[in-house]
Amino acid sequence: MESTKRPQPCPMLLFMLLFLFLNSRMLHAENQELELLLSFKSSLNDPSKYLSSWNTSATFCNWLGITCTNSSRISGIELSGKNISGKISSLIFHFPYIQTIDLSSNQLSGKLPDDIFFSSSLRFLNLSNNNFTGPIPSGSIPLLETLDLSNNMLSGKIPQEIGSFFSLKFLDLGGNALVGKIPPSITKLTSLKVFTLASNQLVGQIPHELGQMRSLKLIYLGYNNLSGEIPTEIGQLISLNHLDLVYNNLIGQIPSSLGNLTDLRYLYLYQNKFTGPIPKSIFGLTKLISLDLSDNFLSGEIPELIIQLKSLEILHLFSNHFTGKIPVALSSLPRLQVLQLWSNNLSGEIPKDLGKHNNLTVLDLSTNSLSGRIPEGLCSSGNLFKLILFSNSLEGEIPKSLSACKSMRRIRLQDNSLSGELSSEFTKLPLVYFLDISANKLLGRIDSRKWEMPSLQMLSLARNSFFGGLPDSFGSDNLENLDLSHNQFSGAIPNKFGSLSELMQLNLSKNKLSGEIPDELSSFEKLVSLDLSQNKLSGQIPASFAEMPVLGQLDLSYNELSGEVPANLGKEESLVQVNISHNHFHGSLPSTGAFLAINASAVAGNDLCDCDKTSGLPPCRRVKSPLWWFYVACSLGALVLLALVASGFVFIRGKRNSEHKRVLENEDGTWELLLFNSKVSRSIAIEDIIMSLKEENLISRGKEGASYKGKSITNDMQFILKKTNDVNSVPPSEVAELGKLQHPNIVKLFGLCRSNKGAYVVHEYIDGKQLSEVLRSLSWQRRQQIAIGIAKALRFLHCYCSPRALAGYLSPGKIIVDGKYEPHLIVSLPGSLSINNSTKSFISSAYAAPETRETKDISEKSDMYGFGLVLIELLTGKGPADAEFGVHESIVKWARYCYSDCHLDMWIDPTIRRNASINENEMVETMNLALQCTATEPTARPCANEVSKTLESVLKTSSCVLGLEFSSPF
Repeated sequence: MESTKRPQPCPMLLFMLLFLFLNSRMLHAENQELELLLSFKSSLNDPSKYLSSWNTSATFCNWLGITCTNSSRISGIELSGKNISGKISSLIFHFPYIQTIDLSSNQLSGKLPDDIFFSSSLRFLNLSNNNFTGPIPSGSIPLLETLDLSNNMLSGKIPQEIGSFFSLKFLDLGGNALVGKIPPSITKLTSLKVFTLASNQLVGQIPHELGQMRSLKLIYLGYNNLSGEIPTEIGQLISLNHLDLVYNNLIGQIPSSLGNLTDLRYLYLYQNKFTGPIPKSIFGLTKLISLDLSDNFLSGEIPELIIQLKSLEILHLFSNHFTGKIPVALSSLPRLQVLQLWSNNLSGEIPKDLGKHNNLTVLDLSTNSLSGRIPEGLCSSGNLFKLILFSNSLEGEIPKSLSACKSMRRIRLQDNSLSGELSSEFTKLPLVYFLDISANKLLGRIDSRKWEMPSLQMLSLARNSFFGGLPDSFGSDNLENLDLSHNQFSGAIPNKFGSLSELMQLNLSKNKLSGEIPDELSSFEKLVSLDLSQNKLSGQIPASFAEMPVLGQLDLSYNELSGEVPANLGKEESLVQVNISHNHFHGSLPSTGAFLAINASAVAGNDLCDCDKTSGLPPCRRVKSPLWWFYVACSLGALVLLALVASGFVFIRGKRNSEHKRVLENEDGTWELLLFNSKVSRSIAIEDIIMSLKEENLISRGKEGASYKGKSITNDMQFILKKTNDVNSVPPSEVAELGKLQHPNIVKLFGLCRSNKGAYVVHEYIDGKQLSEVLRSLSWQRRQQIAIGIAKALRFLHCYCSPRALAGYLSPGKIIVDGKYEPHLIVSLPGSLSINNSTKSFISSAYAAPETRETKDISEKSDMYGFGLVLIELLTGKGPADAEFGVHESIVKWARYCYSDCHLDMWIDPTIRRNASINENEMVETMNLALQCTATEPTARPCANEVSKTLESVLKTSSCVLGLEFSSPF
């Protein structure tokens, strides 16, 4: 029987089939991931071309920001700080093997996709420092270890499902606009080490169950509206090294259980409503580096137990109700750098060894009831740069050791009982820019010593007993404020005072100065206030005083001046307050603006008369001499001549006015153009306006109206047309005042154009871009230049204009940066700042101050708030969004939180982060200034003059201390 052979399977063939099958699946998977990546790229804007390598010419595992597993499956997408924008695609969360997604520090916007928590393989998700809005989606990833959604504009409540992220070790939802209570489910995250919900709008109490999260090392819950007491259970978190509950409404006493946190290094409880004494257990936290309990209602004494805090570097207990003496133990803390105890009820002497064994850089004990002498060793570290001791009862001489403290920058010792003479070296401190020793009992001559203080900007020696002559110089070309009043200075005012080109305020009143007023004083081009009252000055008022461009206040009262008042004095509109009373002036008052409505008391005690009869002085009388009749005859003849030329005069004047105001009728109705500059009126016609209002000339279109670029047919002069939302919102009389403004950092206002279709503002054209367009590409040095320029513009508006002008509101969109990186501020029109029911106007701006949103009133303080927000944006690259629920507040809260609790690298704009190590001091101090400008209470915000001086000083020389919080407003 013939046997039948069955075919045997070929092992090689099976292997090849299996290989082809697996390879085809792998290729299919790779193609899927490639398509997902390309789709993700297509949804983004990439102005810096970081994603240029994302193309099919190379495998995606070699693309920038992409990491792969050994089997060429995508495991990570890391594109932090790449300046990409657009809405995020949900596809990015669908990679099956993805473990890391980092898109932080970009400009991504829109809502977070609902399937953001789709991938079960994800371990690390960072979408922080973007512009995401809307709620946090529900869902969970049990294996996710890091979730960072901070510093966006997310809203709504924290989802209850947050408790299902069982593996989380790092959770940061800070810097958003989240509301509601902290969900109790969050306490199920027992592996969590870093827990941040700061800078939101959370309410309610801190959950007691927080004590179950035993792995916690850092808690940031500051800048919310949390209430109630601190749960004692927090004392069970023995691994905690950073606790931050600042800027809330927490009440009660600080629980003694915090003393169990033996690993704690940073304890921040400031700006709450805590009462009672500091628990003694706190002084057992021997690892504490920074302790800030300021701005509460704490009371009792600061115990000597503080000697146990050997690692302490920063101690802030200011603005409380502490009593008793400053503990001597503070002198024994070797690492102590910053000590701020101001605004308490402390008494007794400053510990005599304070500073000898410390590393002091900042010392502020002002506004207490301290007595005794200033200790000799305060500057033993050689690093002290801020010494603030004003408003106490200190006595004795200023220690000679302070004269050798070359690190000193800011000294405020006023309102004490200090006595003696200034040492010769005290007037040679090279870095001091602010020196106030007024209201003491100091004496001696100041002209017999050499002044070498090249950084000095503000000097006040007022209300002391200094005598002798005035020095020719104070060794500084930067002096802006000089107050030597209420002393016994004698002799003449030095002619060389005229070389103080930066001087804005000079007060020499209530001394014994004699001689004539030097003509050289009129060379002060920036002087705003001059007070020479209550001296023994003689001679006449220099006629050149009439030419001082920004002089606003002039007080020459109670001297021995004589002669006639210069006829042109007061011709400059800036001069609004004059006092020449109790001298020996005669003749008539000038008919200039400053004297037209002057108070009688400001000209009393002279032999003056008033032709206008508005000052209460007797009218000026003329004696009818024979020549008088000759004048009458001439006058009658002149009347005949006047009649002949009257019509010609009217014609000429009408023609002149027509150069400023023009009217045109066409098919669109009546067009009326009002220009404030004769040169511009010769260039721009109504026809130019109409021709410019075409779509091809459109520059931008926003909530506030469209902007067009126009050009004169006559001479190619370029200008900008900005449409206003309300024709009747712009009063021409008020706008005309703005048309007079001349400052290199302010965009010139040319005029107004009205028609039946709307109103248009005509602005100077600046060849540049809005700050909002170029900010992310600017270096730190360019940002400095812009900040100083805008500060100068505000100082001009607030301090040099009469009446004072307002910017209206500040935002990067209102600042034009030219080719030389000089900023130009567009000043808002007065009437355009009113609110109406049909348009979303100024009050809803994210850059509006809190009080402005409520009262609808703008002020100099609201200008400063807007400037503070611009400073924050220059520093962080992040600005408030145009959203409905207090996003502008969240950016301020976030900035305060970052400034006090985070390292610079965590909040500085990634574009300038590479320079942070070099410019850290400048950046930190600029943020400090920004936070002062954005204080919630308007009266706490600095004025434009102070901001400008501070900013220029900060950016000239950086601080000696890196990354420290300077909370004192003084």
